[in-house]
Amino acid sequence: HLATSLPLPSERDHLRPRIDLIAFMIDIKSKYSLKNVEASLAHVDASFFLGKVCFLVTGVGRVNHCSVEMNAIWKLGEVYCSPVLFCELELEGIRVATAQRLLRMLQICAGHIPGVSALSFGSLMRNSADD
Repeated sequence: HLATSLPLPSERDHLRPRIDLIAFMIDIKSKYSLKNVEASLAHVDASFFLGKVCFLVTGVGRVNHCSVEMNAIWKLGEVYCSPVLFCELELEGIRVATAQRLLRMLQICAGHIPGVSALSFGSLMRNSADD
């Protein structure tokens, strides 16, 4: 399910499936994109930041057209203890690899991978980013 911002409308709460992962998309070419994500974060329950949130940064192939500071994106990941993924949606190979990575994260967050919790996975992602 996709939403342009949070909070989600409450009139369909009873029909909404369980939310296992929230992927915030940030277009590196749009300051509005970052501002929208920052405003939406206030509407996310704190328990989601225990491994069930990630930031997906698009447009990274055009660093010379950036409107968003990379430090601001890294800071979001640090403050919310959530992984930051970078991709270029216009390149099919990278788009497919990113989709597969997100699907694997979703499987872990939904509890479909025995022995791996969203919290431990999030910790592994942060540790690998530090290396």
